[in-house]
Amino acid sequence: MYKLGVMPYTTNPHLPKLRAQAVNLIYQGRWSIRKVARHIGVHPSTVMRWKRKAPNSGSYAIPTRSSRPHSHPRAISKEIVNRIIELRLSRKRCAKIIHAQLLRGGITVSLNTVKRTLRRQGLIRPRSKWKKYHLSGERPKAEKPGNLVQTDTIHIHIKDKERMYIFTLIDCHSRWAYAKASSKLSAGLALEFVREAQSQAGFKFDCVQSDHGPEYTKHFTVFIQARDTRHRHSRVRKPNDNAHIERFNRTIQEEMHQSIQRYKTNIPLLNLEIQQYLRYYNTERLHLGLDCKTPAEVLQSL
Repeated sequence: MYKLGVMPYTTNPHLPKLRAQAVNLIYQGRWSIRKVARHIGVHPSTVMRWKRKAPNSGSYAIPTRSSRPHSHPRAISKEIVNRIIELRLSRKRCAKIIHAQLLRGGITVSLNTVKRTLRRQGLIRPRSKWKKYHLSGERPKAEKPGNLVQTDTIHIHIKDKERMYIFTLIDCHSRWAYAKASSKLSAGLALEFVREAQSQAGFKFDCVQSDHGPEYTKHFTVFIQARDTRHRHSRVRKPNDNAHIERFNRTIQEEMHQSIQRYKTNIPLLNLEIQQYLRYYNTERLHLGLDCKTPAEVLQSL
């Protein structure tokens, strides 16, 4: 596998090993260079160049050289490269921000040059080829309860790498909410949580919206759609898509802070505390977004 930003003459993955085998025929098989060239089907001078690159003891592979030129008349200076690296490491800002900072500092370079420099220095993490794209589709309007239900997961730190999780869900129309703590995180548990919330709610979930977390995978989508409920992923880098559930996550963490910290290692007791809080949140707590009504009052007025 070649490093990001290195342009090889060929992308054939078998050539490095083939070159080494050709040189091993010279050293170990006592073949002449011309015989090896005829056997492989290349020019003798090519085999000679391979021989110069390999040690006398032979090798397993002779890597492909980069086709990147050693110099270019329009290449940026080392000082600019160092400045780009410095800006990236200092604040971890994106290429567009770094480009704007360079322009403000009187350094004229293109945005593509900044991106290319960051890639060559290994400061941009390439997108994994295994990561799947999620098509969000049209966002439904929350005109009635269940039209749009948002769900998310709160990660609570316990110690070192140990965590516990709180699954959360809220209806965007009535602000009816549900939550449950768990010691583990998986698509199956997220699906079970949504089903439990559906059984507690007095309305049907038409569309459940989530972020791109590992618990909201294709497995979650397939099984929730089998219950005639659409699953929609929020748009990438659009936090406002999940604004209602993010605000509920903040509310429950602020108003249940003491209970969460006290019972975060005792999930059954924490869930009892959460159930008591949900009764208060859904039936007693007044919401500014509901014109100072409770979610229960909104549902009863329909």
